[in-house]
Amino acid sequence: MNTLFQVLNINNDSELRAFAKLCGISTAKLRYYNSSGVFPSYHDLQSLLKVTGLSETEFRLRLGVLNKALLNLIMKNANHIYEIIGDSQNNTNKTPYSLSFSTNYGTMYQGDCLSLMDDLEKETIDLIFADPPFNLNKVYESGIDDKKDKDEYLSWTEAWVLKCVDLLKEGGALFIWNLPHWNSYIAGILNQYLTFRHWIAVDIKYSLPIKNKLYPSHYSLLYYIKGEKPRVFNEQRLPLKHCRYCGGDIHDYGGYKDKLNINGINLTDVWYDIPPVRHSKYKTRDGNELSLKLLERVISIASQKGDIVFDPFGGSGTTYIVAEILERKWIGIEIGDISPIKKRFTEIDKHRKFIDEIQKTKNTLFTAETRRLRIKNGHWLPETLKK
Repeated sequence: MNTLFQVLNINNDSELRAFAKLCGISTAKLRYYNSSGVFPSYHDLQSLLKVTGLSETEFRLRLGVLNKALLNLIMKNANHIYEIIGDSQNNTNKTPYSLSFSTNYGTMYQGDCLSLMDDLEKETIDLIFADPPFNLNKVYESGIDDKKDKDEYLSWTEAWVLKCVDLLKEGGALFIWNLPHWNSYIAGILNQYLTFRHWIAVDIKYSLPIKNKLYPSHYSLLYYIKGEKPRVFNEQRLPLKHCRYCGGDIHDYGGYKDKLNINGINLTDVWYDIPPVRHSKYKTRDGNELSLKLLERVISIASQKGDIVFDPFGGSGTTYIVAEILERKWIGIEIGDISPIKKRFTEIDKHRKFIDEIQKTKNTLFTAETRRLRIKNGHWLPETLKK
């Protein structure tokens, strides 16, 4: 996608000021259109077309912003367009990668995920979970560039997303963890290839309030599948919310208590119970680390024992640890240092205990501890309602 300044052939501040004076649009507004990629509003668009002598269609084509009407024209004239552009593709040199280690269920590589995905057999993966860099200029142990310009980041994003699409089996699931800002673009890509299931909001207050904005307090987890319906969907239920001190109800269910499912409350698409990993017992690196609970939930929902799980951005290896514990085959790759992930597998028993505890506290209306507390304080239980 071209920037506005590329289309207008503006190369410096003096040219910008001259053009702003000519079209009657402020330099600040022109800079906004250029940096944000937002298409000019009606009156500004008319001014730009008048000064440049371009039609709206040519302006859109040059800028790379295609509406439905223009896409329909392109489709109708596909044969003529193909005669002009042919099958030309950008051929990039593959970055090498290498096998790092294997486990009972998985295989770990080190290197660039794009190269590995090119070599993996297409439509063989049951579940893909991806947690890419967020382009926030963070310092990663791998030394990767985490401050690309918007167009470069989105072009790279589209490349790995489409490779994930090719790897998924029919009915396979793709989960992508990112900031809502970037996932709004990723959803636009995926809507052309996969079937939307959910935009899951994971409640994590990860920053201070920002002036003139709503307080950002959730990460976005996209959930898509290949084809019309998921091959695997394992319903997940949570315990009834209760007072942590007395075990009593927080929500009054009135006369509907006996209608509650004894296996727990339906999991919604807003997750309030995924805490950030801060405790040194489970945190294995300086950078952000995904919660074992998050991956336990994702893998439990969308796969079964023996399925193949792929994560193209290894990070601290949380996906691989959980997949191993839950007896899923897995394939992983990390561009940076692999040794922290390898070390985690030598300590897998402590992670296994944590996963076991998670699984004991789901798909039940009351945990054993909550039942004990409710009995002690005289609160109802499913069996007492019948009496």
